[in-house]
Amino acid sequence: MAQLGKDVEITYLGHSTFKFKSPGGKILLVDPWVMNNPVCPEDLKNIDHLDIMAVTHAHFDHIGDAAEIGNRHQPKVVGIYETCVWLNGKGVENIMPMNKGGTQYVDGIKFTMVHADHSCGIQEEDGSIIYGGEAVGYVIEFENGFKIYHAGDTAVFSDMKLIAELYKPDLAMLPIGDLFTMSPLEASYACRFLSVDKVIPMHYGTFPPLTGTPARLRELTSDIKGLEIIDLKPGEILK
Repeated sequence: MAQLGKDVEITYLGHSTFKFKSPGGKILLVDPWVMNNPVCPEDLKNIDHLDIMAVTHAHFDHIGDAAEIGNRHQPKVVGIYETCVWLNGKGVENIMPMNKGGTQYVDGIKFTMVHADHSCGIQEEDGSIIYGGEAVGYVIEFENGFKIYHAGDTAVFSDMKLIAELYKPDLAMLPIGDLFTMSPLEASYACRFLSVDKVIPMHYGTFPPLTGTPARLRELTSDIKGLEIIDLKPGEILK
């Protein structure tokens, strides 16, 4: 078990899916791809309680289990407007739609929606793709002031410097897989733009084309003094 020491418990469920236990005891799930996630450990695929669910975008590997989990547990659901409306149409209640640049408090936890450079089509069961709004990231500030930046799926963009300046996250979760998101090279620039002390790589290794590795990111950022690349494995807990 890795150490964070911020009264926030982070469980990595694989790919870009994380479960958080806040200092106030709230359970938050970001990017609900759990039961059908091939790298999520079997003993973690059953979500027994959930207070908040946040969605970065509506591709299957981020929202694949959102409707089932949302209907089963009735959490408060944070997402961009169009994706929330789509989930509501699937029976999910308690939607809390927002848009980029906005901030809202949910059960004492502060969510600020920020830009991500990616697409956001929703693929329906018949194969058709409908508009899902835009892909986003979140700066999530817990009850004790600890802030994480979950970038969602994104390319690197220079306005990550603004995220650092405006919100000052303590930890960043960055995709590194390449092909559909940043590779370790672009993510190494993101690390410099964000000026965080801790980075958790995500969105790699789930499928063969996602070839980026935490080791390569660590190599490319070895010159950044004080930066810790936290190579969480699916099922591991950081607290």
